[in-house]
Amino acid sequence: MTSPVAERLVWQMALEIQDGAVVATGVASPLAVLAIALAKATHAPRLTYLACVGSLNPQVTRLLGSSEDLAYLTGRSGEISIVELFDHARCGRLDNVFFGAVEVDGHGRTNLTAAGPLARPTAKFPGVVGACSLRRWARHPVLVVPRHTRRCLVPAVNIRSTQDAGRRTRLLTAAAVFSVGPGGALLEALAAGVSLADVQARTGFQFAVAAHLTVIGDPPPAVRATIHALDPDRRSAELVGAA
Repeated sequence: MTSPVAERLVWQMALEIQDGAVVATGVASPLAVLAIALAKATHAPRLTYLACVGSLNPQVTRLLGSSEDLAYLTGRSGEISIVELFDHARCGRLDNVFFGAVEVDGHGRTNLTAAGPLARPTAKFPGVVGACSLRRWARHPVLVVPRHTRRCLVPAVNIRSTQDAGRRTRLLTAAAVFSVGPGGALLEALAAGVSLADVQARTGFQFAVAAHLTVIGDPPPAVRATIHALDPDRRSAELVGAA
């Protein structure tokens, strides 16, 4: 079986997608691929999926080792180019995109570029690719940091790779749900079994706490069974840290 923590995060991601939404994945997005497949199999059967390999509505029956695997062309109803994907986003036709980051701060700025000075970095990260534009153009972008640590959730990002200064963005981690952006971070929910003190100790940025703090519970048994069927190799468990 997959990790209960991974199941919970993937289910939270899936719940960000409404039925009928248009969603897209970029490169290195296995958790997003799984969340979209889960949403389509459960509460959002009418979603439209634009996959970065160039396929429209591929038939995703299991999570593969790479989100760029050409097996994700299987069962597609059509083809779509990266240029067309960006055009749809720029025209306001793209609802959901999930964005990862090495660093996120309470104002919603992310670092996907490097550690250390930009001129002489000590480590290079995967890079921005199209995230800077897509994040601002998508109607409902979501930030995802699978490992909730002070190393990832920082007071201020080292290099500002993306930001969305005009609105707030949902941030999902293995332990919590935040809203980040103008005005700073707001803690909205805690994973079951995780205390506020624990989240405070493991979060580098300051945050306010919602008046009605909710608890992120485990997905229903039928949803868990669907996750297990889509991820029989437990790849998601390797990507998500402890709650």
